[in-house]
Amino acid sequence: MKHKLLIIEDDPEICSQIKWALNGDYEVVIASDRATAVEAFRMHSPPVVLIDLGLPPQPNTPEEGLALIPELRARNGLLRTIVVSGLESRETILRAIGGGAHDFVCKPIQAEELKIILKRAFHVAGLEKAYLESQQPSPANGFEGMLGASPQMQQVFQSVRKVAASSAGVLLVGESGTGKEMVAKAIHRLSARQHGAFVAVNCSAIPESLLESELFGHEKGAFTGAHMQRKGRVESADGGTLFLDEIGDVPSWLQVKLLRFLQDQQVDRVGGRQSIRVNVRVVAATNVDLKKAIKEGRFREDLYFRLAVISIPLPALRDRQDDISFLAREFLKQSGSRLGKRGIAFAPDALKALNEHNWPGNVRELENRITCAVILSDGPTLTAEALGLAGLPAELRGASLREARELVERQMVERALKKHSGKIAPAAASLDVSRPTFYELMERLGLGRSVAASGAPGPA
Repeated sequence: MKHKLLIIEDDPEICSQIKWALNGDYEVVIASDRATAVEAFRMHSPPVVLIDLGLPPQPNTPEEGLALIPELRARNGLLRTIVVSGLESRETILRAIGGGAHDFVCKPIQAEELKIILKRAFHVAGLEKAYLESQQPSPANGFEGMLGASPQMQQVFQSVRKVAASSAGVLLVGESGTGKEMVAKAIHRLSARQHGAFVAVNCSAIPESLLESELFGHEKGAFTGAHMQRKGRVESADGGTLFLDEIGDVPSWLQVKLLRFLQDQQVDRVGGRQSIRVNVRVVAATNVDLKKAIKEGRFREDLYFRLAVISIPLPALRDRQDDISFLAREFLKQSGSRLGKRGIAFAPDALKALNEHNWPGNVRELENRITCAVILSDGPTLTAEALGLAGLPAELRGASLREARELVERQMVERALKKHSGKIAPAAASLDVSRPTFYELMERLGLGRSVAASGAPGPA
């Protein structure tokens, strides 16, 4: 990934020349005056800035540029500012350096000289950032980049420590957004394979027709479009860890080949005639009930037992209520720092709304909502409205999460039954659930089948 570089220059021609010279090495962002520079810095947080001191509305004096240097450094103390200007008097240079400038380049600019100065500035900025990060204590209640103070997450952390030392297959089970890939990476980093590759494959994101080739590779000419030999993801993970996300979406015909690989630690490329031996640890993950899938004939039982030598359940965010406020504050702190809005805080109604929300998207949804709200915020506080959580129905205010879920489910089931005159099949279809699931909902909510039949000829 290229480093971001902010160029603050009001001369379009000079701007174009610098950008042309540096675009191959850096992700260049342009600003032409003080206001746009501050906004660009807030949005992109570059570690290095090139700044022309003569900026509008006083392009013939260095005052605007000199004032901008400390203003930007106040937002990031590690910023490296390189002044590029034709106003190169000794007094100007001293004032710029006194204001925090890292270096000074006089016009006309020599591209090679500028590249050397920039390379050194980015290197120093990186070293300082790494040093400061190494001095920071790990976040309380954190483990390998994951956060959680709840007993459920402490149990997950403990399980990761134990399984990392073995080479056994691991199955991570949890809803989308609960952090399954982060757990898989933690297992890899703490294992003896930490110096090998960590290769992640989202089995649900790859078309079924391409999944075999993606996993096991192919030989040249194996199928239309196979113009060269290609190593698969399994081979790429040799000596390391292969993470198979959404393993429940692997088609039945491919499960056989996957099982053989797990048994023999050998792969056969599509169109290949020779087995290739590999040494790979597999960590799989799913958000579906694989035992139910086995009963329905959609997943092989022998493959399940190969994958789930050790199974680690990951709790949904709504089931670790103690972590919601803690995680929200951590994400707010991180987003505020990253986006140049340090000190931003939650309004009281925001914290209340965060704790009352059901979080169907789990930790990923929480982080995304907070990041989006910080980006769009203009003031020092985030409200429930800014988080998109305002307008909770009156009957849900003050209710516990369990009570709120039950109330909403009851209303939806009763509404579906009423709409379809008590007929179960169309009522279940309208809620996108199966008939057995709909009956289970009715039983759990204490509605009974008599409710479905009341005022109707009978369930369909």
